[in-house]
Amino acid sequence: MSGAKCRIHEAAMRLFARKGADRVTVSDLAEEAGVARGTVYSTVPDPGALFEEIAGDLANEMQDRVRASMVDITDPPCRLSCGIRLFIRRAHEEPQWGRFIVHFGFSNTALRGLLTSASAGDLMQGISSGRYAIRPEQATSLMAMIGGATLSGMMLVQEGYKTWREASSEIAELILTSLGIEREEARRIAGEDLPALVH
Repeated sequence: MSGAKCRIHEAAMRLFARKGADRVTVSDLAEEAGVARGTVYSTVPDPGALFEEIAGDLANEMQDRVRASMVDITDPPCRLSCGIRLFIRRAHEEPQWGRFIVHFGFSNTALRGLLTSASAGDLMQGISSGRYAIRPEQATSLMAMIGGATLSGMMLVQEGYKTWREASSEIAELILTSLGIEREEARRIAGEDLPALVH
């Protein structure tokens, strides 16, 4: 991504999180990014589609990074815990990214998919292997619960109620115990060292 496009995307992410998806003008974008209006038009072919483009890019980028970061982790509960905690840690490390995800996580299709599809395969593997004590037909509700809990953890960190370590470990532990993992094992898994989020 070119320097101008990167600046425009970062500016758009800040503005969308602050003003909403449909209240950002090209003038706002140019001012926030520190570029001329003409640069916005020449860099962004369809400014009206910028929100969806950014949401899709963020979703794809985070899915790829989480998958790459967990390549050596095979146990479904460990993968689930790691995924939840990587999202919450990134919201702490990159506050603008976190604000955007929290603000639009439930209202945008790409971002809803980001929070649920990453855990779907691991969830089904955990059910079929007997690691989780839930019925397969409950998987969709559980994915919604995981997505909601992860967004809530990100918000707790952003609002200063919890550190990212506290929020991520507590939420991962609570999700794992709801799946039937014994509390001591859930606490141990949720407190394991996190891998770096691969770039």
